Amino acid sequence: MIINVGTKLDSSEKAVNLAYKYDDLFAIVGVHPHHADKLEDDWVRKLTILGEQAKVLAVGEIGLDYFSYKSNGIVDANVQKKVFEQQIMIAHELGKPLQIHNRHAGDDILEILKHHQNSLQRDVPGMFHCFSGNPEFLREVLNLGFYVGFDGNITYEGLAPGETTTLPELVKLAPLDRIVTETDSPYLTPNPHRGTRNEPQYVILVAQEIARIKGISYEDVETQTIQNVKQLFNL
Repeated sequence: MIINVGTKLDSSEKAVNLAYKYDDLFAIVGVHPHHADKLEDDWVRKLTILGEQAKVLAVGEIGLDYFSYKSNGIVDANVQKKVFEQQIMIAHELGKPLQIHNRHAGDDILEILKHHQNSLQRDVPGMFHCFSGNPEFLREVLNLGFYVGFDGNITYEGLAPGETTTLPELVKLAPLDRIVTETDSPYLTPNPHRGTRNEPQYVILVAQEIARIKGISYEDVETQTIQNVKQLFNL
């Protein structure tokens, strides 16, 4: 099974169209915070229509990002928050979970999620994509019922810019029954392939690294994370 994630309206539409070509391919649709200031007037209607499709599992990749990238400056925080909250309400209307993007915005994301807690899916509200933060943030996210996704960057050494806790530390702290594996393809290629285009097949390397960090077998990670995906996305 592969889940392909949109980051704006056109890529979300492409993800949906592609999902219908393959039985084991699914889509997630949403507007990434980088694109929150580049939306058409009727984007809510268009995203809702996409989200209604049977092969769409969640609304994402949505959230907040306060990191300044060379290719994309920081979008106004108030604009990001408004678009994030609008997409939480779309997910509520559709009855689907969230896939959340967070970079250096954990406090604001938690505040918004707690404010809209009654609009989140009751059993499993969603997941945090490419999880980062600190142990306290992880605890808060888990207490809200969210799952956490880990990517190829768990194989990198040291701390990412602006972070205070290494990703292996967070992997160690996160319970296995709340972890899902991701690639973020074509980005975040795991070692030993770092520097090349990431591929979906490299998710195996992510699972192997989780197993190594936790001191358990790869088979245990594989079995449990597959079960987690089914629970998370009601498959």
